[in-house]
Amino acid sequence: MRKIFILFLISTVSSGAWSQDINDLIKGSLEDANKMVEGYTMPALKAFGYGVNQGWYNTAKPHKKFGVDLTISASAVYIPNSDLFYKVDNSQLNDLELQSVDGVPIDNSGIGEVPTIFGPDRIPNYYVPSSDNTFEGPGGVDLKKEIGIQAMPVPIANLGIGLPKGFDLKVRFVPTLQLGDEAEFNLFGVGVMHDVKQYIPGVKNLPFDLSAFVGYTKMKLTADLDVQAGANQRATFESSAITVQGLISKKISVLTFYGGVGYNIANTKIALLGDYDLDEDGTTDATDPVSIKADANGFRTTVGMRLKLAVFTLHGDYTLQKYNTLTVGFGINVR
Repeated sequence: MRKIFILFLISTVSSGAWSQDINDLIKGSLEDANKMVEGYTMPALKAFGYGVNQGWYNTAKPHKKFGVDLTISASAVYIPNSDLFYKVDNSQLNDLELQSVDGVPIDNSGIGEVPTIFGPDRIPNYYVPSSDNTFEGPGGVDLKKEIGIQAMPVPIANLGIGLPKGFDLKVRFVPTLQLGDEAEFNLFGVGVMHDVKQYIPGVKNLPFDLSAFVGYTKMKLTADLDVQAGANQRATFESSAITVQGLISKKISVLTFYGGVGYNIANTKIALLGDYDLDEDGTTDATDPVSIKADANGFRTTVGMRLKLAVFTLHGDYTLQKYNTLTVGFGINVR
């Protein structure tokens, strides 16, 4: 499970995956370094972008005025098999050559399949012609082996507050947390649900709920690095995500069936920042050497069910999108 925690803290860059080899990568070529880090981390950036757009709702019915709920959800963002590996083409690299993966030499095409962060724990080996050195790249965390499913977990907590005229305000907030001595994390999100059925003549009295929803989440994690001579070295992991959806639900006794159709817009970025003295001669050879961005945009469809017993709720839903997602959670709900 330690590797899964590392995944959340993006310390595949800051402690043990790329950090041991960043010197070799940057010495070879900054362009090569960015290509390698991009191929390795891209699925994680996309998965997190999809994950933070989950867990906003479990009904289309807004609270009554000043009603509240606190809901904690965990989403499993499923990783497609196609994102367990990425291709490395030696003809597209400047000063790196992929030699083998897990001890098996690549073929004469000069193209090999290397594990992404979610792939199996197979170690690629690279050669740097300019320095006549070799080094090992990181293998994958092997999600299926680590947690039993090929999915990235993303936990979220929301506070919902009922407002007048069919509005519902939802807030997710984590103040800046110090994670040990070397990392800090913060998260903020706000969402608004509004009852639109009240405006539709002939529909507003029918026995179901219909709402519009928009939500925004911003997350940032910064981890200090100590991988090379230099100054102010750190890794940053940032994600901002927006979801716009139409929601519908129907309550039958203690059960509520709900669904949503909409669109996600998410951008996630990982960067290596600071000054790097690669040859340790007292001068800076590279500044802010790595910056990778990934978008997680597209249509989404969600179906789910909630059980409410007194003020306690349990819910589960499944979202069809590029990275399909299962979300389960519980809450305390006072309407």
